[in-house]
Amino acid sequence: MRTVLQRVKSASVTVDGELISTIGKGILVLAAVSKDDTEKDVESMAGKVLKLKMWDDENGGRWKRNVLDVQGEVLCVSQFTLLASTKKGNKPDFHQSASGVKAKELYRSFFKKVQDLYEPEKVKDGIFAAMMDVTLVNDGPVTIQIDTNPPKMENPSGLDTEGQKVELNDLVGNLTKITKEFQIPAELLE
Repeated sequence: MRTVLQRVKSASVTVDGELISTIGKGILVLAAVSKDDTEKDVESMAGKVLKLKMWDDENGGRWKRNVLDVQGEVLCVSQFTLLASTKKGNKPDFHQSASGVKAKELYRSFFKKVQDLYEPEKVKDGIFAAMMDVTLVNDGPVTIQIDTNPPKMENPSGLDTEGQKVELNDLVGNLTKITKEFQIPAELLE
């Protein structure tokens, strides 16, 4: 699952000219469900969204308070386009996005979990799969992307360690000691 969180002073969703949801201070959450996502990913993401420290504290401490701490509101908007790929040219493909039925089911579960973990009346929603006009007044701006399954980092050692526990002594034993001798002409030493 991928979300993009924007700290906002206000945000709203309108569909066909009708105001669907509006919030004041809080976060706008754009959320996409991938084809590999599970209920576990949804639960994990709901917790991360609410716990992400996006505000300063009253003493000026940076990045100390989350939306719960500031009693802010949350506006969730489904947005499958967050999973677009342009690896094969300029036309985006959405092969990583979940199918419509699965995406709707997991998105609804995500929204419900955010409500359950906070105060339901402070968590608003758009309309799944609708053409939504999203309006916001960004606060900062502060925009942060979160993935439940971030890409794995490559193994910089080049050693095959898949499924193995590697001890530091094992790595040191694989190193070759290289010694280089430099000779400086005597006239440079004078």
